Amino acid sequence: MTTTNLTGERIEELKAKATTHFWPHMNQAGDMSDETGLNIVTSAKGVWVEDASGKRWLDMVSGMWLKNIGHGRTEIADAVHAQMLDVSFTAHNTVAPSTIELAARVGSLAPDKEARVFFVSGGSEAVETAIKMAKQYQRNRGELNRYKVISRRGSYHGNTQMCMSLGGGGAPPNFGPPVPGYSHISQPNGYRCLYCSDKGGCNLECARDLDRAIEHEGVSTVAAFIGEPISQASGIHIPHQEYWPTIREICDKHGVVMICDEVITGFGRTGKMFATENWNVKPDIFTVAKALTSGYLPIGGAIASKEVADAFIGSEEKTFGHLLTFGGNPASCAAGMANLDIMINEGMVENSARMGDRLYEGLQALYEHRIVGDVRGGMGLLAAVELVKDRDTKEKYPKEAELAKKLGQAFGRHGILGMRIGDVISIAPPLCITGDEIDELVSELNEVVVEVQAAL
Repeated sequence: MTTTNLTGERIEELKAKATTHFWPHMNQAGDMSDETGLNIVTSAKGVWVEDASGKRWLDMVSGMWLKNIGHGRTEIADAVHAQMLDVSFTAHNTVAPSTIELAARVGSLAPDKEARVFFVSGGSEAVETAIKMAKQYQRNRGELNRYKVISRRGSYHGNTQMCMSLGGGGAPPNFGPPVPGYSHISQPNGYRCLYCSDKGGCNLECARDLDRAIEHEGVSTVAAFIGEPISQASGIHIPHQEYWPTIREICDKHGVVMICDEVITGFGRTGKMFATENWNVKPDIFTVAKALTSGYLPIGGAIASKEVADAFIGSEEKTFGHLLTFGGNPASCAAGMANLDIMINEGMVENSARMGDRLYEGLQALYEHRIVGDVRGGMGLLAAVELVKDRDTKEKYPKEAELAKKLGQAFGRHGILGMRIGDVISIAPPLCITGDEIDELVSELNEVVVEVQAAL
């Protein structure tokens, strides 16, 4: 890791500028305080990030679920530099070789080996594109009344107005009403399932909820269903082995397009290149972003099966009239190609499976603490620890307990970069993590739980 510590004077200068001019995502504008503000970081390598004062932090969530090959890979910078010297942007009706090559690479890795890739700038755009694609697909095949989309309560598919409407609670009240035409079903949740948590095992009623919802909405009006293979936002619950095959069967039965949001789970996160491979199901459309370049440059994509994509070929009316300025940017695509080379050549998908098993096994020790209600994982480097007030009743801590704040403070004391979200500790380190680093992470998490339990 290259050390680029800043002087105290320089740090204060940067904080002053940020306080006046910087508006960070999901934080108070200009907050650079030690208590709740942003931490200035200056270098990173592998799973480690270094702040301006020289302190090292273990990146527990891969930046934001995307740094799959790890930080500091010069190969990406070299590939992007070379591409920018050739062509950095392609005008309308032109395309760069890097864009074609990445589309072919991703398509060949997809469940449908003849899939076509529609590039965008990021995850929210990928989901918007997939939804529009599904609706026009239905129209192109003569189903003119199919416009409704069914998703799952508690999901996260992005932060545009439409994407927020897919989450089940609708758009937050600050932004007005949700977009119409979207309804919601239950989420697989083995710990708190409405259908089976008290019955000793999954009965797949959460999947059959889709069948009931389609019938209720009217089969001839439903265009698509969308869901994450494993939902990070709803708590990282690994679904029953038959959940996704059942969803696939229901979509086929009713002629509904099945969209899988792989923005977080794609590119090795679950120990497979794409999460749907764990259940041997093929989506009609799936979305990717984040780990396609491991966050080195923005990119995303909606990937359609050959059957769906072919429905847009023919008359002019069938053309997909949709574009995004930075979709398929040559430099981003060069980064994607270099990223996939590293991921495949260094066996990071396989390492995700091995280290995921080690992580899940190590986390079992946390059950010795009374506030640990559930430990989830066992499918690649995607795990979660849910904290509860009462393990027997699964009672949650009230808002006034400030659990997320206490977790964030404990993460800071133990050099862990994590996300302060409610009562679930989400764990998704870079896929290049080693066994020793897994053990260190589990050890520090154990200390975090000890401290938080004492504080509560």
